[in-house]
Amino acid sequence: MKFSILIAHYNNFEYFKDCYQSIISQTYKNFEVIILDDCSTDDSYEKVKNLVKDDHRFKVFKNDENKGVGYTKGKLIELSTGEICGFLDPDDALTPNAIEESVTYYKNPKIVATYSQMYLCNSSLEVIKIGERNRSIKNNDPLFLNIFFEVSHFFTFRKDAYCKVETIRKDIRIAEDQDLYLKLYEKGHFKFIKKPLYLYRQHNKGLSQDSDNAKNLEKKNQWSIVLKETLLRRKIKTIYGKSIDEIEDLPSFIFQKQNSLLKRILRKLL
Repeated sequence: MKFSILIAHYNNFEYFKDCYQSIISQTYKNFEVIILDDCSTDDSYEKVKNLVKDDHRFKVFKNDENKGVGYTKGKLIELSTGEICGFLDPDDALTPNAIEESVTYYKNPKIVATYSQMYLCNSSLEVIKIGERNRSIKNNDPLFLNIFFEVSHFFTFRKDAYCKVETIRKDIRIAEDQDLYLKLYEKGHFKFIKKPLYLYRQHNKGLSQDSDNAKNLEKKNQWSIVLKETLLRRKIKTIYGKSIDEIEDLPSFIFQKQNSLLKRILRKLL
């Protein structure tokens, strides 16, 4: 079973060196690496190409112009040739057994995606602790919206399942991963791997760690778009007794409704 590691790259060569080392150290050897550079403004693209040039498993491409992460991730899936795909950010890394652990579960034809626990690391990629959000979820629940971000890295998926969904939204730059998760969730079962397979680097250049108020508002707006589209795709026009068209802040509304004491207890029991 061939595995495609997909990397959307932008101005990240120094951190990518750790990422690269984690890839070539994988215990599972049947993989390819597709790297798509989104028009880096430094010399990262050339340095990445030079670093991987002697390994035929690595293929490096570049967008014609800066397109954003949504477009870049969608294009990466199109360029992949593996049966199973998984996104890896260029500033993060994998544990040596990450791919091997993940592909094992695809022997079950009902499984369309896997995700695992992750290590939270400092800027030097030294482990601080295991992330607390990742946990098992209930499959086939029309109101599962990943509002607590249980599903995240290391996320892998069947490419043939992806080909059956509307493609990942290419016009957004923040909630594109949530868009992918929720679309694939509708096509089969997700499997939670209770082992940390991903090293998530926390640093001040990371998009998801940006504290700028304008960017936080953009995150909320794009997350709202993804949630509303998901509900409509699932033919849900009213949620918790209220029309979704009347809800101004959809993420906060759903979070409040799904975060009752009873629901928190039920989530822990999964």
